[in-house]
Formats: sequence, C-alpha cells, structure tokens
Amino acid sequence: MKTNNETVRNLQDVRIILAVLWAAGMLSSLNGDTYRLSAMTKFLGANPDLLSILSIILVGHVLMSSLTLTLKPRASRWANRIAGIIYAMIIAYFWVYFLVSRLPVYEIVWSTGQLICALQVVWFAWKWTNPQ
Repeated sequence: MKTNNETVRNLQDVRIILAVLWAAGMLSSLNGDTYRLSAMTKFLGANPDLLSILSIILVGHVLMSSLTLTLKPRASRWANRIAGIIYAMIIAYFWVYFLVSRLPVYEIVWSTGQLICALQVVWFAWKWTNPQ
C-alpha cells in the first residue's frame, strides 16, 4: 500500500516528466523548423502563413508544459492525453508526408524525435495513477 508521501512524489514525478517531454518535443520541433525555414527563405522568402502555423504548434508545447504543472491532477492527465494524441497524429501525418516526398533526412529525424516525445506524453498520462 502506498503512503501519502509516495503518492505525492508519484504525482510530482509524472508532472515533471510530462512537462519535460513537452519541452523536449518543442525543442525538437523548433530545431527542425529552423532548418526548414532557413532552406525555405533561400528559395521562397519568409511565408507569414507558415510562420503563423509553426508559432501555433510551438505555443501548444509551451502551454502544455506549464499547464501540466499547474492544472489539477485529473485535468492535467486528460489535457496531456488529448493534446498528446492530437500532436502525435499531426506529427505522424507530416512524418509520412516527409517519407513520401523524399524530403531531406533531417526532416525525418526531427519528426521522429517529436513523435517519440508525443507518444511518451500519451503513455505517461495514461499510466498516471489517480492520487486520491
């Protein structure tokens, strides 16, 4: 049987793990976007629509890393599950698109890092036990 201290430690450990996974996913996305944008600006110039989409994706990571630590446990679990699944689906779509389009290998590398982080978020959020 778990003591109250063990339950609190488990709650904090999972929250920290989830917050770090969101930050790692964001860093992977940001680094991949840096390569992508530098290549695109050479050929196409800066595209405000693309920059807006990339900003929304990055803001989601930042919000989820902070919400994970500040929401109540039940809300945090569900927010991580839902956002993690949505991000995993978006990343998986682009991962397949990169493979089919035969884009540079770095696109697949960064997307794989993002996908692994998103899937780990979903996994940890699902395995997160109820602290009550």
